[in-house]
Amino acid sequence: MATYIFGHTTPDSDSIVGAISLSYLKNKLGEDTVPTRQGEVNPETKWILEKFGYEAPVLKTEYAGENVYLIDFMESSQSPKDISEATILGIVDHHKLGDLKTNAPLEMWVRPVGCSNTIVKEMFDHYSIEIPKDLAGMMMCAILSDTVIFKSPTCTKEDTKACKELAEIAGVEDYKALGMEMFIVKSDVLSATPRELVLRDFKDFNMGGNTIGVGQLEVVDLNVFDNMKEDLFAAMKELKAEGDRHSVLLLLTDIMQEGSQLLVISDTTDKIENAFDISLENDQTWLKGVMSRKKQIIPFLEKQF
Repeated sequence: MATYIFGHTTPDSDSIVGAISLSYLKNKLGEDTVPTRQGEVNPETKWILEKFGYEAPVLKTEYAGENVYLIDFMESSQSPKDISEATILGIVDHHKLGDLKTNAPLEMWVRPVGCSNTIVKEMFDHYSIEIPKDLAGMMMCAILSDTVIFKSPTCTKEDTKACKELAEIAGVEDYKALGMEMFIVKSDVLSATPRELVLRDFKDFNMGGNTIGVGQLEVVDLNVFDNMKEDLFAAMKELKAEGDRHSVLLLLTDIMQEGSQLLVISDTTDKIENAFDISLENDQTWLKGVMSRKKQIIPFLEKQF
């Protein structure tokens, strides 16, 4: 019976490429694994897959009775609904410990780095398994995406080292230029609906019994949102009601200005204001230097909730 490998419910490039790269490694080690995904592939990830000649993992949302590996998450709110009926064999992640529980010991590769594919690269090195050229290119792009071309505060020396080594394997000389090309694709927001944009990189978190949804859109020019904020707020309100969420937050991150415009829909906006020591005006504010949801948003919200 094959073992399935997948990332969180709204997959980004790290979780999609991570499922592919970890599956390749596990198969080389003698396991029978299949990369899958829980949700739709976003434009940036499509660009990466097409550039390096890979197909998207198969869509699969039910895993009861299956053996699985998780990559890039360990929160029940980001899991398939039947995850408690699956057997988790291992987790590869770069986030904080989540609330998932297992009935047996499992393999854990958890490191405080900027990208899960950095950890997978270390696993390849540990087992002395060669990485194919095109797979190395995709892993490199995943690291560039998650670390915002090394600008994110989550970026570490391990990430830059892994990226440079993967670029050499992939035959990419100017990987930062490739990263900018990728972020230009990521900045295309005009071809998607407001709801699709909010959900493009969206994660739910359970905080003190409250469901808090936090999305993030990274672009090279924040002006692309000038005429669509009202529609984004409307989509956020719908998602809040549909998911019985306490709050929905959306980070509009400008990678050139190195900061984020925060949009908020919440039952208690004072908790959000207290979390970041800010005053919201028209349910929004500018957060200078804030680029990481994982490191600069979630920990402060959790303290409030």
